[in-house]
Amino acid sequence: MCLIFVAWRAHRDYPVVVAANRDEFFVRPTAPAGFWSEAPHILAGHDLEAGGSWMGVTRSGRFAALTNYRDPAQMRSGVPSRGGLVANFLAGNASPQGYLDQIAPLARQCNGYNLLVGDGESLWWSSNVGEVSRELAPGVYGVSNHLLDTPWPKVGAGKTALSRAIEDLPDENGLFELLRDDSLHPDEHLPQTGVPLDWERLLSAAFVKSPAYGTRSSTVFIQESGGRITFDEQTWLPDAAIGPRRRFRFTASSAR
Repeated sequence: MCLIFVAWRAHRDYPVVVAANRDEFFVRPTAPAGFWSEAPHILAGHDLEAGGSWMGVTRSGRFAALTNYRDPAQMRSGVPSRGGLVANFLAGNASPQGYLDQIAPLARQCNGYNLLVGDGESLWWSSNVGEVSRELAPGVYGVSNHLLDTPWPKVGAGKTALSRAIEDLPDENGLFELLRDDSLHPDEHLPQTGVPLDWERLLSAAFVKSPAYGTRSSTVFIQESGGRITFDEQTWLPDAAIGPRRRFRFTASSAR
């Protein structure tokens, strides 16, 4: 994932609302969202190149999502895949805080990331850039390829849009509309993350589109107060051509 918005206990009837975009090169092999054959309680997309996932949920309502931290100067080859951090949380039973404690040694070996993990009782954010983590209070949050709530233009705009969109639930159109925002932001408002200016411009949009690299999926995950879960994934093809959409509906169980 390269952009995640979360409304955590910000609405009485919908305690968890997540809207997220995954940006990636279109040649990278990927399986769309589905229940994994090797772990049938996990619903997630699958990175077929490095393994793991960028976002997923379980039948019991566990949730995890990941963004990369953009700093080309700090990228290392031959390190563990960050996607495994999502998959391993979904496969296990540890509390969010307990899991973050468990993975601390591994986290230092990975390239930079932001990780969100929750179990319906608590939601935690962690990053191995500065080795920070904290439990999130009720509210609306956004994270792209820097730290949580870093005020990049698309993060601020998306948080505002999410605050409005949750008031229209169960209508999900507003959530997908904010993820489809392809507005580019002025150069003077762009971050300087170590990539060329033309890439900063391209990546300034919530929805990234180009022939080789862009938003490959937009995902909305909602858990209602009664435990009903909706998980919708809209896939995208090069130059923002629309791909298949997958929809899942189930009620969270006490089983993992």
